This record gives sequence, structure tokens and C-alpha cells, in this order.
Amino acid sequence: MWPFRKKGPSGFSGSSTAEEVTQGIDASDLTAIVTGASSGIGTETARVLALHGVHVVMAVRNVDAGERVKESIIKEIPTARVDVMELDLSSMASVRHLLPRILGNDKIEMQFATNHIVVLNVLIWCKYHFTVLRSFSFDKPVVGYYEENSTGKQERSYNSIYAYGQSKLSNILHAKELARHLKEEGVDITANALHPGGIATNLSRYHGFLHAVVNSVGKLFLKSIPQGAATTCYVALNPQVKGVSGEYFSDCNIAKPSSMANDPEMAKKLWDFSMELTS
Repeated sequence: MWPFRKKGPSGFSGSSTAEEVTQGIDASDLTAIVTGASSGIGTETARVLALHGVHVVMAVRNVDAGERVKESIIKEIPTARVDVMELDLSSMASVRHLLPRILGNDKIEMQFATNHIVVLNVLIWCKYHFTVLRSFSFDKPVVGYYEENSTGKQERSYNSIYAYGQSKLSNILHAKELARHLKEEGVDITANALHPGGIATNLSRYHGFLHAVVNSVGKLFLKSIPQGAATTCYVALNPQVKGVSGEYFSDCNIAKPSSMANDPEMAKKLWDFSMELTS
């Protein structure tokens, strides 16, 4: 059970909440773009960041839902700086439309903007288009995996849980390769990946069997939403993470990902292919 998890080197654990891991931090000089902020851990992440003075840009598909969340945050935190902007993560055109609006409205520093535009485009494209079983298929940007049939012929299949898991693998590979590029170029920006943990959110509605498990015994072993948002807020704000880049976090501590996620050759290949696709 989460309350009995041991604390890691950071002093936090899987039972820590987003407010606990950011207590006493002033981040009023920061701007954060939070995707998926209209529900679940995205909403909690936006709320806690705003609580610490961050200018929060809620990038959401459903603007009405986003506005309702914004109202609830401002009601709780009258000084909160929150904007809602439309973003459909499945559309590259939507991503490109969002970024100039943010740059124009908020005058984000240009060096950050130039690097981050590339980063965000690549990250989003990877998340939704490269998910295969044992390795990435760089000749076909599709979501799915490849397996051999009885004749030895490669055929594409699709499994939603596998696709989701492999999309997360692409995030880790991308963060590590991005950190390497930033370090080589001498850019003072860090890039990390994280796993929020098993959380009882609406995400499970897309997987029938998983949804049934969550609604029964699963909730006994899953994190609450405040606990689920903790690692994101920790990596974003906690001074312990200052200067840390290219790492993978879980339960508010540096963790060891799979051997595939640590494969520098695959990370570089994914980066190069992603850059080609996103022009």
C-alpha cells in the first residue's frame, strides 16, 4: 500500500503528494505549459504549480473544461496566473498554432523558445506515432507493433496497452537524447522523464479489462491524484533537481528505467528520424 512505501534519497516516496514535495517553494519567475490539464493529475499539477506562483498555461483539447478548471483554481488561489489555450496533441498543426500564441502573448525568452519549439514538436510526434513491440519501426510511423505470423511474414497488429507503454518508452529515449544535445550545445535547460505511478484516473476507460480491475481491487493499490501529480511537480520545482538532466524519475526519486530505455543508439536513431518527420 502506498502509505507504507519507504522514502528514497530525496526524502519523498510514492505516498508523498504534490503539495508536500513543493512545500515552501517560490516559483513566480516560471512559466509552465501543462498538457492534459482539464482533468486528473493534469489538473492537480496545474493547481499546485499555480499555488507556488508559476504562470500556468493550460494546453487542453476541451477549452470549456479547461476554463472550468481555471475558474476553480482562481477561486482557491485568487493570485493565480492561469491561461487556457486550445491544443489537440494528435495534430501537429494544432501544436504549431499554439506555440506562436504563447510566444506572442507571454514574450518567452527567445533561446528557450527556439529550443523548446523543436523539443515539443518532436516529443509530441514521438508520443503518438512510434510505438512498436521490441524495437521501433522507423520506416512506418504508425501506432502498433510487429509480429511474425505462421509463415514468418511480418504483420502489424495493435494492442492499446502495449501502444501506451511503448509511447512512454519513446518519451524516456527522447528526454535522454535531448539532454545530451543540450549539454553539447551548452544550453542551460534540463530535460528529464518521469513515471507518475499507477493512478486511478479516467485513462483506464480506454482499456476494458484494465477498467474492470481499477473499479474493483485495483484502487486499493493505486495512487490518489495528489500523489500521482507529485513526481511531475517535484521534477518541475524542487531545488533538489536543479541541474539534473537526462534522468528518469519515479516516486520523486531518480530511478532506473529498462535497458531499452537506456539504449543510446536507439535514442539517437529515434531523434534523427523524428527530426526528419517534423521538418
